Amino acid sequence: MNIGKILPVDGYTVDLHGNLPVDYSKSLTHLYQPLLGMKAVMLYQTLLHEMDFQKEVSIQTHHTLMNYLNISLVEIYEARLKLEGIGLLKTFEDKTLEQTNFHYILQVPFSPSDFFQDAMLSQLLYHHIGKDKFSLLRSCYSRSIKQPAGNNITVSFGDVFETIQTEVTPMQNINRIPESTGPKLESVDFSWMEQMLKARMIPYKRVLTSENKRIMNQMMQLYGLSEYEIEKCVLWALTDENRLDIEEFKEACHDSFKTSRREATVQLTSKPFNQTQVEKHVPKEPVSKEEQLIRHLENISPKQLLEELSSGNYASEPDLKVIREIMTTQGLPSPVMNVLIHYVLLQTNMKLSKAYLEKIASHWSRANLKTAREAMMFAKKEIERYRIATEKKQQNYQNYNKKSNKTEIIPEWFKERKQNTVKAKAEATIDLEREKDEIASLLQEYADSSKK
Repeated sequence: MNIGKILPVDGYTVDLHGNLPVDYSKSLTHLYQPLLGMKAVMLYQTLLHEMDFQKEVSIQTHHTLMNYLNISLVEIYEARLKLEGIGLLKTFEDKTLEQTNFHYILQVPFSPSDFFQDAMLSQLLYHHIGKDKFSLLRSCYSRSIKQPAGNNITVSFGDVFETIQTEVTPMQNINRIPESTGPKLESVDFSWMEQMLKARMIPYKRVLTSENKRIMNQMMQLYGLSEYEIEKCVLWALTDENRLDIEEFKEACHDSFKTSRREATVQLTSKPFNQTQVEKHVPKEPVSKEEQLIRHLENISPKQLLEELSSGNYASEPDLKVIREIMTTQGLPSPVMNVLIHYVLLQTNMKLSKAYLEKIASHWSRANLKTAREAMMFAKKEIERYRIATEKKQQNYQNYNKKSNKTEIIPEWFKERKQNTVKAKAEATIDLEREKDEIASLLQEYADSSKK
């Protein structure tokens, strides 16, 4: 529940970062609204026009927004999170003992033409509204200027102007979308891609440009693809000049998604807004080593974990391939995969057994584990259950041995026969001793008579 995240008496201010494109309202209505919904777009536009009143009233309360939008404070909060997630809003909280104020910094939306240049947002829109409507919007908003007839006689900058530092090469960033615009994604380390391209004698700098890496990151986030799948898509989309064809790459990513996840669909849906997600932005000191480990496993990749466990060395390619295959086939999130790797290495004396990994991964996949904490607790329960089963087995074995070592029941006839046998042996021994004594006495008598 999101009750209490914002109070009606909490204040807010609004500011705009950048300049709005002329046709920004078209972008909000036709391009962003299918992804975010009506309430989020209404909130953006309301905050945008609220800036006009800040000259008169510097801080207003959220009760004002409730009256303007005619929606509850919970709905306002959820709409705000959607705007933050898509990259249209940044929020800063100023909390004191007397008052809590939120500072909303509106981010400039893409113009319609730039929206279709963003690989992630354009692909999301395609999946939300369908091929026909998407093609109609793109043809409407992405009109290209018709090339006029005749020769282009426009002079260049160097033909007209002269600067002091003539050796400086002008930057070639034509049609580049600012990186601060659009959804904010987690940064990805593309060293694995660089190593793969080097191994295939492909000039990696030509492929791994900042723009291409941004699009690769977007496709990984959009389709939930693993590093191995992205590698295949990149190799598929390379031209003869070893340059990445962006449209071919996006198509390859979509095909890879459809092949590996046949029943899944790509839709921009809101995650459940729970207390854990909100508190994630407020770092807390871990209270134990286990908490530190869980947090660490939540924030690193399986590749980084393997390198850490190998004393900083590179993770071996066979191990990475096993990890990629298991993550792809079983659909385990990276934090859960990290716990699985850690668990298996501890159980197998630091040996990464593929068969053991696959066996446990299938079990954890059926358990639908999503976070490192869930996986850690699940692993603990499995270890405890195994310990109890082992102790029970040992106890049963000990009880069996005790029963086996008990005094056997001997029949009376066997006892009597044994007693008779012992008695007979004793009598025979006595007879033998008597005979010896008799022989000794005879010998003595014989000796005495000889002396006479």
